[in-house]
Amino acid sequence: MNRFDYADPSTLAEARALLIEHGDAASLMAGGTDLLVEIKEQLRLPLLVIDLKRIAGLDALQVDADGALRFGALVTARRLETDARVRARWPGLHQALTELGSIQVRHRATVVGNICRASPSADTLPPLLADGAVLHLHGAAGERAVAMEDFFTGPGRTVLKPGEIVLQLRVPALPPRSGRAYIKHGRRKAMELATVGVAASMTLDAADRVAEARIALGAVAATPMRARRAEAALIGERASDALWARAGELAMAESRPISNVRASAAYRREMVGVLTRRALQRACGMALAGERA
Repeated sequence: MNRFDYADPSTLAEARALLIEHGDAASLMAGGTDLLVEIKEQLRLPLLVIDLKRIAGLDALQVDADGALRFGALVTARRLETDARVRARWPGLHQALTELGSIQVRHRATVVGNICRASPSADTLPPLLADGAVLHLHGAAGERAVAMEDFFTGPGRTVLKPGEIVLQLRVPALPPRSGRAYIKHGRRKAMELATVGVAASMTLDAADRVAEARIALGAVAATPMRARRAEAALIGERASDALWARAGELAMAESRPISNVRASAAYRREMVGVLTRRALQRACGMALAGERA
């Protein structure tokens, strides 16, 4: 492991100043489950590691008065996974959390860190994208909000500017008769990167027609992506298996997978159709059951 300096600032201003001073030679650390492994394997060689754990408020987890979930950059995956409110109201996110690494990793890994890693196959990204999550960033120019779908620019790349830090994430509540689901497909059941991940969020009207829908795909493009043509085909239509199958076909056509050691592009594309159909069925089932998901 290469030597590096370590800093543990107690304020955002101190952390931001260190980031600006050291530029690309500095790395932020929240949970460290990716960073420390990459340093050990010499995939990343920072001269300075900036630990965020002493900064007050970044470990906050709450549900706002409007029903939105809000959590800071230091909130671990395990803390969210075991929160009864997350399990009941954000089942897609909860499912993704249960499949993120091992339980030991989840006790240290942060969800914001998983997001900032910007891996196309990261488990938490599709459900948060389908749920309409918004990131709140802090930088020299103040604070700004960025929708999840606008945050990623490529594998490992985001819109973060020099000196910017992700403070927290806000996941809106859905209205009644809504459902959320996430389905991950991999070669094994645990400790596996997603071969394909599909998340769906849906709201039905009183006549069981689709009033709102979001479909997010993971591991089938350079960034997590929304299947917008598939979403558009759902709006105003009565819930049915035929409708889910049609949306699955459109999502397949929109996906842009590559072939690698885990799966071929053709196989991934086929699984997009299968998992989209299943995720929509599951989300619809929740909505019909009257769950406030």
